[in-house]
Amino acid sequence: MRFSRLVTGLTCAFMLQAHAAPVEEYTQYLPDGANLALMAQKVGSSTPLVDYHSKQMALPASTMKVVTALAALLELGPDFRFRTTLETAGKIDNGTLKGDLIARFGGDPTLSRQDLRNMVAALTKQGITHIQGNLVVDTSVFASHDKAPGWPWNDNTQCFSAPPSAAIVDKNCFSVSLYSAERANDNAFIRVASYYPVTMFSQVRTLAKGSPDAPYCELDVVPGELNRYTLTGCMTQRSEPLPLAFAIQDGAAWAGAILKTMLQDAGIDYSGHLVRQTRVTEPGALLAETQSAPLRDLLKIMLKKSDNMIADTVFRTIGRHYFNVPGTWRAGSDAVRRVLRQKANIDLGNTIQVDGSGLSRHDLIAPATMMQVLQYIAQNDRQLNFISMLPLAGYDGTLRYRGGLHEAGVDGKVSAKTGSLSGVYNLAGFITTASGQRVAFVQFLSGYAVPPEEKRTRRVPLVRFESRLYKDIYQNN
Repeated sequence: MRFSRLVTGLTCAFMLQAHAAPVEEYTQYLPDGANLALMAQKVGSSTPLVDYHSKQMALPASTMKVVTALAALLELGPDFRFRTTLETAGKIDNGTLKGDLIARFGGDPTLSRQDLRNMVAALTKQGITHIQGNLVVDTSVFASHDKAPGWPWNDNTQCFSAPPSAAIVDKNCFSVSLYSAERANDNAFIRVASYYPVTMFSQVRTLAKGSPDAPYCELDVVPGELNRYTLTGCMTQRSEPLPLAFAIQDGAAWAGAILKTMLQDAGIDYSGHLVRQTRVTEPGALLAETQSAPLRDLLKIMLKKSDNMIADTVFRTIGRHYFNVPGTWRAGSDAVRRVLRQKANIDLGNTIQVDGSGLSRHDLIAPATMMQVLQYIAQNDRQLNFISMLPLAGYDGTLRYRGGLHEAGVDGKVSAKTGSLSGVYNLAGFITTASGQRVAFVQFLSGYAVPPEEKRTRRVPLVRFESRLYKDIYQNN
């Protein structure tokens, strides 16, 4: 590893304090070519302790969830709940529901099969055994694409990138087992649990152990309509099945198929068809309902575990709530900007936010802008109770095993949101210093790359950089 000893550019190296090192003393540990934008500022102060490229636009990655969470609390309120309902415009007569059964999905990112099962049980308690009409899957709370602009196409089948549709059941993720064939060159075969309403095809060639093709043997998945998937590529013979998990691409089809099976299991049939409803309609008579946990509980999970599904359904819901239109990515973006300006006096300026999770490579924000958000959070935390929802270094969430913070001796002293994409290692949050001061900080680090031979130890420079930086901030303020 060759370390960069100098940082080029016109930006001055600001001191952490009179006895601390300039920022170049920390950047020397980073791989060549890494880009750093850094800011640290005492809560309530107008003068930064560190101002290093603080107006440089950078990929926020999952630190964008801090912006989303604040806007959600201000617009939706901590007690907001997602609703999922079973409704009808018809009437129940002698065990027959004369009219369509409408399953109105509200974008609940935590909705489970058990929640749906409980609602179906509520139908049986009302004596319903037959539906003289259609089973309607209503997804009208959201509109347009379920995938945000700038999401890498090859992540779309990964469960962490499951499209945040209006209809979500069990996080819209399913698992399969891939078994290699007994004979080389035969197709591997897939086993899918019967309760997953998906179709999987295998075009995966089995390679003999030691095959020269093995080093470049890759698996790929090609999604099709109605949650049909084809696995391609190759795999080396193995004694145990290979566990795999994939994201549902069509939330409405997934939820509709699950609900259809549950109705059948409960002895309820219908004479019509399984259809989708995407246009907004007036609510019908309520037959059954389930609600998510309060928003504050969801945001805590979102921030602690960096849950993308929660972040993006909340983001689209902010747009729906603010503009009273079906939630879209554009509505969410415009609403967040207006909410923060009107309710927190935060100007996002030329920030680009196209999703709530930070998965998009289109997102851009400067440390100075993120600092506005952090300062507002800290100065209003008695009402917001926000900082306790952030991961705590050495204890929980995505900071539980952050090596650089552990070596800096700041376990339990840092509450911050992480942000990671390929080549990106970000942090945004707060540190309580040795003197008891609370300091807000933003670390946007991108362009982080090491030679292939050092891939296994690629985090070593990051640990060295963060351990020295945050140790000095902790001790010298």
